[in-house]
Amino acid sequence: MLFWGVNALSLWVADEIFSGIAFESKSSLFVSALLLGMVNTFVKPILLVLTLPITVVTLGLFLLILNASMLMLVARMVPGFHLEGFWSGALVALFVSVFSYAVNRALGVDLVVIRRIR
Repeated sequence: MLFWGVNALSLWVADEIFSGIAFESKSSLFVSALLLGMVNTFVKPILLVLTLPITVVTLGLFLLILNASMLMLVARMVPGFHLEGFWSGALVALFVSVFSYAVNRALGVDLVVIRRIR
């Protein structure tokens, strides 16, 4: 529940800062946050393994493309969530990643400990 809230907060702040992202309603924001968490949990690890060689060759920069793709996938799936293009998606994905990490650290959430508990 906490991660969903942090995702929603990150997407809302990104919507306020960047012009390339827009939500028509609060419900589309919350559904997008929930779906982004699910996509990052289930789809992204599979794609990460499949694209590992190109990620290594690009010294990890391909992860930015992967994050933008996950955000664009969610934007296509949720009505009311609009993303202008790939570069807007890349910029917003980078912001959401950094902002979510900062908020989680400020709240004292350690992702490594949570993964060990599961």
